[in-house]
Amino acid sequence: MNHLLILPILLPLFTGSLLLIGHRLELSTKRRLSLAACWLLLPLAFVLLWLAGDGQLRLYALGNWQPPFGIVLMLDRLAALMLLATALLAAMALLYACRGDDALGPNFHALFQFQLLGINGAFLTGDLFNLFVFFEILLIASYSLLVHGNSGRQIRAGMHYVVLNLAGSALFLIGVSLLYGLTGTLNMADLAVRVAAVDPERAPLLAAGGFLLLVVFGLKAAILPLHFWLSSTYSSAVPSVAALFAIMTKVGIYAILRVFSLIFGSEAGSLAHLIQGWLWPLALLTLLMGVIGALAARELQRLLACLVVVSVGTLLAGLALGTAQSLSAALYYLLHSTWVAGGLFLLADLIARQRGAIAGELIAAPALHQPLLLGGLFFAGAISVTGLPPFSGFIGKLMLLQSAQGSARLLLWTVLLLGGFALLITMSRAGSQIFWRAVNGPVSQPPVASERVDLIRLIACASLLSCSLLLVILAKPLLAYVQATALQLLDVAPYLQLVSGGKL
Repeated sequence: MNHLLILPILLPLFTGSLLLIGHRLELSTKRRLSLAACWLLLPLAFVLLWLAGDGQLRLYALGNWQPPFGIVLMLDRLAALMLLATALLAAMALLYACRGDDALGPNFHALFQFQLLGINGAFLTGDLFNLFVFFEILLIASYSLLVHGNSGRQIRAGMHYVVLNLAGSALFLIGVSLLYGLTGTLNMADLAVRVAAVDPERAPLLAAGGFLLLVVFGLKAAILPLHFWLSSTYSSAVPSVAALFAIMTKVGIYAILRVFSLIFGSEAGSLAHLIQGWLWPLALLTLLMGVIGALAARELQRLLACLVVVSVGTLLAGLALGTAQSLSAALYYLLHSTWVAGGLFLLADLIARQRGAIAGELIAAPALHQPLLLGGLFFAGAISVTGLPPFSGFIGKLMLLQSAQGSARLLLWTVLLLGGFALLITMSRAGSQIFWRAVNGPVSQPPVASERVDLIRLIACASLLSCSLLLVILAKPLLAYVQATALQLLDVAPYLQLVSGGKL
């Protein structure tokens, strides 16, 4: 077995545990340990991406118990791509956090590592119950990271977030228990084999279990009508945590794609494509609701949170179309939206630091100390996130529009293009309020900050935003990779062989 597969789990696990045991260590020591572990995940993710590029499915059987009896980790192109998205986002978010965010409360770095443990584990696991376990690990860490700083606003948002996710966890357990009771297994590949051969009288119960999982994953991904927690949660978190949370909704999207393309995919017999008819209206409505929320936002951080909802709806549309072309477009857009959203959350903090008590409120305020620098970054991020050329958002949306056929084309083109136009208006309005409508003299909430942009914070923010341009420069090899990923996901047979004679 290739032991590299388990390193994205072991590295944050042992680092987080060490940081908890050594909680009395100097903050500078904690920073060095956490940064070293986090940045090691980046070359590891590239190596795993290269390994997965040959199209072979790789398993890691813990204790050498062969599937479907033991706990397995599975690496394919999709898992490797998600690991890379997480590693780069986390590296820059943690770098930003080390300039002061981590000092606002105890055990920040340990919690950050456990969050990465849960996210990486969710991407690598080949077992439905362990998907639940890793979901709980990342959620428990996110509960504490959300209230890092202990402000009243964070506590209120945290309460809503905890209650909703506890309900989601209960539904997840019920759904998993139902599937296990009917099939006797929770290995995803083995579940796919047994679902395909299920008796007709058990099929409705299996379908009920599948829809329960859709509700749970829809809550994690912030799909309408389960998205209302997101704007308050993301806008109240400290900037580095909000940036890391940009991958959280993608975990839900990943779970939908993984479970419903494998277990309830093309080989599932009477339950094939179980949720496909539901995804299309949910995608369009989620996208529209995100646009409406952005238009109504009166704070920059809340506006950016609504843009995350828009990206969820866009990604879900790619999954709903269900073709290799639409899935490859969605995967490319996933990388774009994750990194750019993370960079924008960091940029919002840089802007807020120069507006003092007014922070991210979209009202007139005294001029920023570095309007050209921050304005240039905001302009690039706004152009990218709204899907205008020459940035990666344009390529992702164009690929998605081209993948639509028949009646879906008219609906998608209408919603996506009108939504993009509304977002352009929204971002232009926000930019005007922040950079152009400066006032001389005091306002109702005078700023108290006069700091210039910290260089390390600027590097972390600009690095994530520049990924949009990097995705354009590397478009040819990256598009080939995501297209191969989509084709691999749609070809279920190799996954089924993992429990019917396939070799580790």
